[in-house]
Formats: sequence, C-alpha cells, structure tokens
Amino acid sequence: MQRYWLVFAQIVTAVAIVLAAAVALDRFFPGWLPFLPSPGVGSASVQIREVAQSGQARPISTFADAARKSQPSVVNIFTSKEARIGANPLMNDPFFRRFFGDQLDNRPQKVSNLGSGVIVSHDGYVLTNHHVVEAADEIQVALPDGRSLAAELVGTDPETDLAVLRVAQKDLPTLTFARAEDLRVGDVVLAIGNPFGVGQTVTMGIVSALGRSHLGINTFENYIQTDAAINPGNSGGALVDAAGNLVGINTAIFSRSGGSMGIGFAIPVSIIKEVMEQIIANGSVTRGWVGIEVQDIVPEIADSLGLKSTDGALIAGVLRGGPADRAGIRPGDVLIAVDGQTVTDSTSLLKLIAALLPGKDAPLTLLRQNKQMSLKVTVEKRPALKRASNGSP
Repeated sequence: MQRYWLVFAQIVTAVAIVLAAAVALDRFFPGWLPFLPSPGVGSASVQIREVAQSGQARPISTFADAARKSQPSVVNIFTSKEARIGANPLMNDPFFRRFFGDQLDNRPQKVSNLGSGVIVSHDGYVLTNHHVVEAADEIQVALPDGRSLAAELVGTDPETDLAVLRVAQKDLPTLTFARAEDLRVGDVVLAIGNPFGVGQTVTMGIVSALGRSHLGINTFENYIQTDAAINPGNSGGALVDAAGNLVGINTAIFSRSGGSMGIGFAIPVSIIKEVMEQIIANGSVTRGWVGIEVQDIVPEIADSLGLKSTDGALIAGVLRGGPADRAGIRPGDVLIAVDGQTVTDSTSLLKLIAALLPGKDAPLTLLRQNKQMSLKVTVEKRPALKRASNGSP
C-alpha cells in the first residue's frame, strides 16, 4: 500500500512540474495553451475598445475651424517712408569726395516696414498698431487672396498703439469681436499675422494673464498676456479665441533675442472698441487731463503718511497754471476718488481722468494730512503725444 502512495505522489509531482513549465512557456509564447487567458486581454482593454466603438472617446482637439474663420480677415501691411541718412563724415575729405562724389551725400532713402492688420468692417476699415504705420508715406494692405490695396490712414492713437486704416474695397471678410468679460486665464488663443515676412502664420497658446499693466510699453495698458508665438511682423495681427472671434490685437513681446520667448502682449477688445469708434468718428481720441503727476502708494509711503491702506494715488507733481493747480491740488495729496469712482492705484486714476469730458467740472476726492476733502477741477483736453510714454493724467 505504501508503494502505491509513493507512485501516486510521484505522478502528481510530475504533472505539477509539466503544468508549471507549460504556463511559463505560455508567458513567452502567448496563445500556446488555448485554455489559458492571454496576458493583456482583460476587462480593461475590452472596455477601451467598446468605448472607442461606441464613439464616446474624447476626440483629438483641432483649431482648424477657428483658423479658417479668422485667416481671411487678417492682412499684411507694408509701409514705406523717406528718411534722410546723415551726411557721411568722409565727405569732408576731398580725396573721398573726388572718387565717390554724391554717393556718400545726405540723400533721402526709402525705408520699408512690415506688419499685420485686421479687417474690422465690411466697408474697408482695417485695424493695426500705431508703430506699424507711424510716419509712413505709403501704406499697402495685402489681402490673403493675393490682392494688394492702397490704404489711407484714418487716424492713430499713440497712447494705446492703435491705428485705423481704410481701403477702397467693399464686402471684405471681417472678424467678430469676442466679449472681453468672457476671456479667462487658460483659454486657448491663436495668434495670426506675418512674422518676419514669411507669410500668414497661425500660432497657438493660452491666455497667460489678464490686465497686465505697469510695463512701460504704452500710456494706457491693460494687456492680454499670451504664450502664443508672436514675432516681428505679427504687430497689428489678430489674437482670436478657439471659436475664431477677435479677443485682441498683438502689439508687443518680451524678448532678449528679438524672437518669441513665450511672453507676448495683445490689446484687448475692450480698449479696441473705444479707440476705434473715436478714431472713425473724429480721426483721433479725446481724453480728459488735469495736469498732475502721480505714483503708486507702496507700504513704505503709506506708513510715512499715516495712511490706513495703499489704495489711492499720491500726487507727486502739479503743473503750474494747470487745471489741478487752479483747483488747489498740491503735491503730497492722495487722490482716492474721481467723480465718485474709487481710485485704487495710479493706473486706475489715469483711466478715470482720461474718461472725463474736457470742459466739464469734475469733483476729485483727496486726503490731505489724513483729512478728506473734495475739490472741483475743470477738465481740459489731454495734449497729443508724438510717441507713447508712461504719461500723466
């Protein structure tokens, strides 16, 4: 009996060894044993196939529709102007004058510039940057379909770096303006323009930040920051959302190399609408001005003046004989409200005063030695600037 048990144990052991070897071989050669499940074929992979077959899997995103909708409305702008190159000092040498004659003389030369623009109305109005068309003698607008049209300058606003052109052509494709309040940080945007003159180009990124100011680019700043590639030649081009609606005009980049480094700035449609409407109606933009220089209130200044917060703007200077001077405003005063609207910093003060109508009296609320008082100022028209700067209200 003991002998039979020994034989049975040996048979079971042998079968176990054979099965173990077979399973091991099946791992290296899947399907070798049909009665064993193949590795990797489980419930998860079956579910993935079922989801794909049912059409519920998330598709790969594309922005081709947004680009196709926007591209016909983005144009190339070519400008030229005559510029005199300074007289070459070699012309003072008779030897060089004898051999080169007038070739080194002070003669006017054509200087060309390249930028982009956006068609904003069916009857030929085109929006671009002021610096693209500044002092241009000739302006040509090249449409995506190959046509080139002469353009006239309707007006510019150096303090926002915007300009409006017009071409003698009807029924042009235009871009729909997006709602400024709907734009959010993280939204996908496309930058469309003509970088380096290579031809119309679309780049993609996101909205990196909103309301960028204190950059020293222009007087009135409220930029959209984006990482969509913006390069020289993109200036004046469109920044559109994922639906192909205009959210801004590309205007500047932060760069150490001259090319895109992922920090570009666009003027938002909230500013574009206001400036464009005034330029089309009047040829320029009218803003209020009271003749003061202001600065932000940092914590150190607030402590020295005994202020409870850093809200408001410190009057750093008052133009002698100007509206503020006649009203009794002094350096050291802290402006906290303009016509009933709260001042948060120097940027908000600049915008509030610019929005006032010239010729009207406006109450300015201020703190003088921590005592609140109100003075009425007769607003004047803001003097025109030849070039953009930080400015003063």
